[in-house]
Amino acid sequence: MKQVVIIDESPLLREYLRIKLSNAGLEVSVAINGLDGIAKIRNNMPDLVIIDYHLSRQSCIEVLKEKKKNPNTAPIPVIVMAQKIDQKKIIELVQYNVKKVFTKPIKIDALFATLSELLQVQFDLDDTPSIVEVHVNDNILFIEIAQGLNREKLDLLRFKILELIDLYDIRVPKVIVMLSDMKLSFADGTNLQKLLDTVIQASRAKPRHIRILTRDEFTKSFISGRKEYDGIEVTTNLQYALEGLLAEMNGSTEFGEKKAEIISEKILQAETNTESESVMLKFGAEETRKALSIDDMRDRLEDMQIATVDDDFVIQELIKTTFEQVGAHVEPYPDGESFLNAVGSKAYDLVFLDLLMPKVDGFKVLQELKARDIRLPIIVLSAVTQRESVIRAFQAGVKSYLIKPLKPIEIVKKTMEVVRPNM
Repeated sequence: MKQVVIIDESPLLREYLRIKLSNAGLEVSVAINGLDGIAKIRNNMPDLVIIDYHLSRQSCIEVLKEKKKNPNTAPIPVIVMAQKIDQKKIIELVQYNVKKVFTKPIKIDALFATLSELLQVQFDLDDTPSIVEVHVNDNILFIEIAQGLNREKLDLLRFKILELIDLYDIRVPKVIVMLSDMKLSFADGTNLQKLLDTVIQASRAKPRHIRILTRDEFTKSFISGRKEYDGIEVTTNLQYALEGLLAEMNGSTEFGEKKAEIISEKILQAETNTESESVMLKFGAEETRKALSIDDMRDRLEDMQIATVDDDFVIQELIKTTFEQVGAHVEPYPDGESFLNAVGSKAYDLVFLDLLMPKVDGFKVLQELKARDIRLPIIVLSAVTQRESVIRAFQAGVKSYLIKPLKPIEIVKKTMEVVRPNM
């Protein structure tokens, strides 16, 4: 029986691949850090090593160097997965018998094509086009699904839910599942059940804390006809769903702020994007929860290039100070005009954008970026709580929103959510 060792600290692909490869008749061992990985390679002598580039307790390069030293393990082929890696480092990996480097978000079909070639094993994959996006604000988890229900992405959805609950330390989960005008039929029943069961089991939300937004009659009848889904409410109105869940929340924050913050996570009309048809997830949560440390954040955010577009000097300094602690680079812009003049010649991993500024405001910046076809992860900053303003930002492609005044830990959490790709 062929053997595979998977070395990855995040459970997303590690556990997903373990299950898929085991079901294909392969023997799979998993390692949760570099040190554990070295031991598993040495002891198991696998036919393939799949390793994440960003590891603790021995880096990926250190693991590969140890593997190369041993004449018995040196010939073992390697697949490397990386959040971000430059060409120079990719060239460096060749000497360690690395056959392929996949950058995250990883296209699952391409990954399994490589696995099939290296292991001479065929895999059964669901190739149904599907876009799945997951965001969170406060205790509400938004899951948006468009185009179709894909089994591979539903398997991965479980880990994304667990990651975000862990990241935000959500104690009483509440969920809104948005099916973005999908029309389902009897043939989709099995996958619809898988979706609902995954949401309930992974989030541990009570059925009365789950809302399904859909106009689809089959979905409505499917849910209402099953006792296990009693309490789950199906509606076509986002505002109604939000107000019902928000009404149960702790009153420590003004309702208007909560509503604006949460509405900001929803793009009311899903955009068709062929690049989004592959699974795009990155997870960092382990089964045993631990608080975010500076080292954790540095590992995820170090060397990020971040732009802050805000006329408030205090906000700029807060963001700059927050990210300096984790080794990220922040470039401030006092208004939208100066940012637009620079963005064409500079590459940013993330942009913090205020909505209300002199000269060129945040809305005009979003419109101009869309007109130029410049796609950047953007977190909107504003004291604006009007729903109309937030929807205007959604229409320009914004998916994340923070209400001023800002707290450093919330800035970092939101950043980690945004830079970890969705599905």
